[in-house]
Amino acid sequence: MKTSEIIELLAQTALFSPLGRKSLSRIARFSSVYSFPRGRGIFSTGDAGGALFIIESGEVSISRLSEDLRSQEIARFIAGDSFGEMDLLTGSVRNAEARAAEDTLLLQFPRRGKSLRDLLSAHPDAGAELLHSFLRVTAGRIRDANALLKENSPLVQQLRSQVYEDKLTGLYNKTFFEERLPGYLADGNHPVSVLMVKPDNFKLINDTCGHEAGDRALVLMAARLKSLLPESVVAIRYMGNEFACILPDTDRKKALRAAEEIRGIMNGLDLSSLTGKKAFNLSVSTGIAVYPDHAVQASELIAKAHELPLIGRERGGNRILFPEDK
Repeated sequence: MKTSEIIELLAQTALFSPLGRKSLSRIARFSSVYSFPRGRGIFSTGDAGGALFIIESGEVSISRLSEDLRSQEIARFIAGDSFGEMDLLTGSVRNAEARAAEDTLLLQFPRRGKSLRDLLSAHPDAGAELLHSFLRVTAGRIRDANALLKENSPLVQQLRSQVYEDKLTGLYNKTFFEERLPGYLADGNHPVSVLMVKPDNFKLINDTCGHEAGDRALVLMAARLKSLLPESVVAIRYMGNEFACILPDTDRKKALRAAEEIRGIMNGLDLSSLTGKKAFNLSVSTGIAVYPDHAVQASELIAKAHELPLIGRERGGNRILFPEDK
């Protein structure tokens, strides 16, 4: 492909279109067009970055391995599209693979054997123009993304739900707990209590009735816990069969009363319909840690409350413990 044709192709993209003809000419001399037959790999996961691509003709598929290690297409580009802009600037390792979906001609900048640093050294004026354009394009994309999020609150709610909601119980999850608890401690003027509630005899349900019955029991426990607590209290499924609560503006005395009420509700749950037994009642042990009495850091507060329910079970179960009770 002639240099003039490469310049025209560069000028069609958002990144290169604002550049002057002189800079485009210099960038074109650091570029080259390569042919990829259908199915040929362009780059693989783990390859070094440092280049962007513009499709002159054909189609490119971008894919990434899913959690079950299956290749999953995440994007597809056609003639006139460009990809790899961030990799050009950062030189970061590729986190996906690109493959020609059909016979494809690709312009690559910088061409094989060259780097962006080479252009910046040889032609700092063209490099400066390119970097300025890159910042402008990136800022525009960020503004577009912010506008999309502000204008589509249901989308925001869905994203938050995926990140912070436990799918089984509908309560908040461990990620929410660990990320948001520091915010509750931020003002430093009011006590905050953390409760960890864990059944002493839950294993018996799974062992004798199966994990499906155990899951149904967790759903019932979560529903009762959520209905019991006021709106100011956050209920969390921390992990497994352990639940947590964040109690804002709650000192030791109030936290103990809340723990006693939760214990009474859990003890009163009749799970016989789930277990097939005549009667099955839960025994629960609870750990309480209070800010700032027991810790001032969120992670330490969680750790101190988290270890107490198992100690309560070892002491016969149905116990409520503070860190000093160990």
